[in-house]
Amino acid sequence: MRIVPRSIRGRMTALSILATLFALTVAGAVIFHTLERVVTQGIDRRLDAEIALLASSIGHDGRIDRERIAQLGDALYAGPGWQWQIVGPAETLGSADFPALDAEHSRRDHHGIGDRRGPTPVEGRNRRGERVHARQVMMETASGPVRLAASAPRSVIERPIRDAALPLLLLLGTLSALLAVAGIVQVRYGLRPLDRLRQAVVDIRTGRSGSIPTDQPVELQQLADELNSLARDNDAALAAARASAANLAHALKTPVATLALELSDQPGPARQVARIDETIRHHLARARDRVVSARWRTAAGPAIADLAATIARLHADRAIAVEIDIDAGHGVAVDPADFDEIMGNPIDNAMRHARSQISIRTEVADRILHIIVADDGPGIPVAERTKAMTPGVRLDERGEGTGFGLAIVRELTELYGGSIILAETDKGGLMIKLSLPRAEVN
Repeated sequence: MRIVPRSIRGRMTALSILATLFALTVAGAVIFHTLERVVTQGIDRRLDAEIALLASSIGHDGRIDRERIAQLGDALYAGPGWQWQIVGPAETLGSADFPALDAEHSRRDHHGIGDRRGPTPVEGRNRRGERVHARQVMMETASGPVRLAASAPRSVIERPIRDAALPLLLLLGTLSALLAVAGIVQVRYGLRPLDRLRQAVVDIRTGRSGSIPTDQPVELQQLADELNSLARDNDAALAAARASAANLAHALKTPVATLALELSDQPGPARQVARIDETIRHHLARARDRVVSARWRTAAGPAIADLAATIARLHADRAIAVEIDIDAGHGVAVDPADFDEIMGNPIDNAMRHARSQISIRTEVADRILHIIVADDGPGIPVAERTKAMTPGVRLDERGEGTGFGLAIVRELTELYGGSIILAETDKGGLMIKLSLPRAEVN
C-alpha cells in the first residue's frame, strides 16, 4: 500500500492536515499545562495565606498560641479536605487527619533552590490514599525550628482543568476542522495555475491556441516561457519541413507541365502525369505561408561571400566587379541551406544582368537585417516587378530558367517572417531588398 500520495495536491493536503494536527496538539498541551499552573498558583496563594496566619500564632520561643489558633478557626477553614499542621519543638497541633507529605520531595524542592525563602510546594497522600497538594515552611525560633504546613485536595486543582477540558477540546477540534478545510481550499487555489497551464498546453496541442498566456505566477513564468519557446521551435521545424515540400513541388511543376504537353496525345501516360501534378498541387496547398521563429544563426557575411565567389566563377566571362559591405556581426535567424537558396537567385540575377558591377550590403533596423543586392543593369520596370515574383513567369526568355527563382526566394523569405522588395537603383539598375529576422553572431 502506498502511503505517500502520488499527486502534488494530495501530498500538500496531507502535509497541511498533519501540520495542523501537530500544531494544535502542541497548543492543547501548552494550554493545559498553563491552565494547571495558573490553578496551582491560585491554590498556592490560598495555602500561603493559611501558613501566614499560622505563623502569627508562633512565639519567639517556638510556643504555639492556642487562643490565637482558636480565633483563626474560620479563617483557616477553606473547605472539606483542606488541612493544616504546626510541628514545633515541644508539640504538634493541626488537623487530625493531616496527610503524610513526601519529605524527600520537600527537601529536594527546598534545598535545590539555594537561599529561597518562604513556603515551598510538596505533594502527599491522605489516609484514604488520595493525592494532596501542600505548602510548607520552616520557621526558626529560640527553641528550634517550627514546621508550618497547609494542604488541599489535589482534586481542587484537577477539577477546574477537567471542567475546562471539554470546551477546550471542542474548540481545538473546531479549529482543526476549519484549518483543514482552509488548507484544502488553499491547496486547490494555489495549484489552480497548474491546471490552467495544463489546459494551455492542451490548447496548443489541439490547435486552439498558439502560445501559453504570459500572465503566470512568478514560480511558473520560466516554465511558461520555456514551453512557449518549445512550441515556437516545433512550429518552425514543421514550417521548414512544409516549406521544403513546397519548394520541391515548385521545382517539379515546370518539368511536369512540360511532360504533360509532350504526352498529351498518350492518354495512359497523360493520366499519370496529371496524377503527379495533382499531388504536387495538393502539397503546395498544405505548405504553410510563414515561420514564427527560428533557432538557426547564420553569419551573413561569410555565407554571401562564398555564394558570390561561386556564382562569379560561373560568370567569369563577364568580368563583373562584386562589392560586399557586410558587418562581421550581422547574421540572420535562418537555416544556412535556406539562406543560400534565398541569396543565390538575387546574386545570380545581378551577375547575369549587370553591366560592370554589383554591390551587396546590409542595414540593421531593430530586429530586422536588410540585405540589399544592387546591380547596374537595365532593371525591371515597375509594372513588371510583381509579375517577376510570380511562379513560372520569365521576364527574360534568353538562356535557361524556369521562372520560379524569385518566387521561391519570396516564399522562403516570408516563411521566416521576412519580405522581399524590388526597386530601382540610382543608376537605373535593379535593387533587391531582402528583410530577414536578425541574429547576433560571433
